[in-house]
Amino acid sequence: MKEIIVHRKLSGLIVLSIFIFQFSLTSCHFRNDESVDFMNIEAAKGLKFKVIRQGETDLSNGLPYNCYLPDGTIVNDYAEEQAAEGPNKIKQTSSVTGTAIVQELLKYGNQNKVVEIVGTYPSMDRDLNEITLSGKVMLPKGKKPKRMILVSHYTVGSNAEAPSNCFSLEGVLVKLGYGLIIPDYQGYGITADKVHPYLVMMETAVNVTDMYFAVKEWLKAVDMAPEYDDIYLMGYSQGGATTMAVEYLIEVAYNDPADSLYIPIHRVFAGGGPYDVKATYERFVTTDTAGYPVAVPLVLQGMIKGNNLNMEMSDLMQPWLCDKMDEWINSKRYTTAQVNQLIGTKVTHKLLTEEGMDQTSEKVAELYKAMTANSVVAYNWQPQASIYIMHSMDDETVPYTNASNAKAKWRDANITYNFGHYGTHVKTCLRFIYSVQALLEKEEKERKEYE
Repeated sequence: MKEIIVHRKLSGLIVLSIFIFQFSLTSCHFRNDESVDFMNIEAAKGLKFKVIRQGETDLSNGLPYNCYLPDGTIVNDYAEEQAAEGPNKIKQTSSVTGTAIVQELLKYGNQNKVVEIVGTYPSMDRDLNEITLSGKVMLPKGKKPKRMILVSHYTVGSNAEAPSNCFSLEGVLVKLGYGLIIPDYQGYGITADKVHPYLVMMETAVNVTDMYFAVKEWLKAVDMAPEYDDIYLMGYSQGGATTMAVEYLIEVAYNDPADSLYIPIHRVFAGGGPYDVKATYERFVTTDTAGYPVAVPLVLQGMIKGNNLNMEMSDLMQPWLCDKMDEWINSKRYTTAQVNQLIGTKVTHKLLTEEGMDQTSEKVAELYKAMTANSVVAYNWQPQASIYIMHSMDDETVPYTNASNAKAKWRDANITYNFGHYGTHVKTCLRFIYSVQALLEKEEKERKEYE
């Protein structure tokens, strides 16, 4: 159980004290946006969200090339590979994967141009030090958004994959008239020189929520406030677990409608998330298989360094992999797909030491305490908002046990579960975004019929 208490107010934002166990910007490939110069709107000066770059992407001819999937693969490359395998092979796994689903994602809506605004905002780290983070706002060109979607992104490796430096796949939802707020997280964007606190849930949830507060005031100042105040939360993979942590944070700390910092949640979309970090690690060990090998060093580093554990990475991880941490992972030069290739094995005991494989060891016991403290299913909480959760029973990256444990824990919540044999983690990501798009369209249709 994480205890969250209000620590103090900092220029209108609540800064949270979190008690848990224990950019340089690369080219965004934007074209200049000639409609609105968001960097020079006088009313926005002095606000917490500082625009440092803006541009425009036209989706009428498909997704831009700098659009990545959760395994670090570029979407267009993945679609070409799937098409090369043949339509019969695609259909064996799912009716909406590969090229077909990318086409479907771009099919709906008539808002082809997406305005992308990269900016910075203030937040705090787990030690309550003030930090400046970065992220991106995506808006339909020439119109106010219907609602804002606060997106927690999936695991990335290179800084090129950070939302401020690429076109996030969730950006296709802008075509339906929605706006997106997508934080980079600590360790990416302008903080790429820092270690990312991987799966340190409450710290990341605070950072994500702080961007929402900063952007909300900025949207009002630039006359782009959404039609409706209540927001969607959305995330897949790491972002799925983070999204549920964000919902927890909002429902615990920002749940008073009389408070100016109240955040109304319209609906939550979570997919493929490691809601139970301990169970995920146990699966690595008991099966001696890490389907997504980069997750092993990422999880260990996040738990050990992000929670100030009294141990070294070398206690649990093989020396050869420890030696490569800064070069392969902390440099942020390589995508997760590239790191997986560099690691070159999915056999867990080749990644972990004998002690790391021993679930009865003192070090692993300490690690498990941190993992439990950073697992959203361990919170003493039942979600209040309406939620849609999707997970593939074939997921080789985030074991299905995460979803089944979430369903057992949140049995009294208002959750629609979509579990099935949807193939790999990546294919299910595409299906998840497609499903969210379809659900948003359905809501819009029902709203118009009601009116």
